[in-house]
Amino acid sequence: MPATPATKLIARQFVEPSHYWYARCKLATDPLYAGVGAALRDTSAPLLDLGCGIGLLAHTLRMQGFSGAYLGVDNDAAKIAAARVAAEHAGLDDARFACVDLATEAFPAHHGSVALLDVLQYLPPQAAAELVEHAAACIVPGARLVIRSGLDDADARTRFTRAMDVFSLRIGWMNTAPKRYPKRAELETLLARCGLRAHFAPLSGHLPFNNWLIVGERV
Repeated sequence: MPATPATKLIARQFVEPSHYWYARCKLATDPLYAGVGAALRDTSAPLLDLGCGIGLLAHTLRMQGFSGAYLGVDNDAAKIAAARVAAEHAGLDDARFACVDLATEAFPAHHGSVALLDVLQYLPPQAAAELVEHAAACIVPGARLVIRSGLDDADARTRFTRAMDVFSLRIGWMNTAPKRYPKRAELETLLARCGLRAHFAPLSGHLPFNNWLIVGERV
């Protein structure tokens, strides 16, 4: 999604200057939001956004015409506070945000679509697999599980992805370090076991990341 007047409008909803500039840069350079919007374009099921950060996805989906209810959760209370303020400024009346630490709290009750964007690498392998299983259990016919993750291909793109995730921790944007990037075969097997048919597509745009968009649908 380029730095259009619409994306600049989204950035202006964030009162903290660092969040404003993060939103401007993220929306201008990361193909994530266009990719997720395309994956959910013909759906209206409620969306649970796990690891929502400051809530950019809620704004971009509304701009792209997504009409389903939205719930974003994250374990970073400061980001959730910023997300709530920005959503109120933008008039996103049916977007809700909650501070939830899935390591210690129950998985939110949900039936619909789920977004897991840049989350799996921050969890130990068993915890990541369990999170995918919980998310997959929420997917109803017509809804989708949308995952964006780096994949462990042992190449230069993977090393760059890890370096940037570590950098995000050092500057304080993330509150944990990356643990392990999943392998494609592992995710394919796990999603199939959960009854989902998965489609993998590269989603790095012009940046040297090893990011992939994985969309799962109920078989």
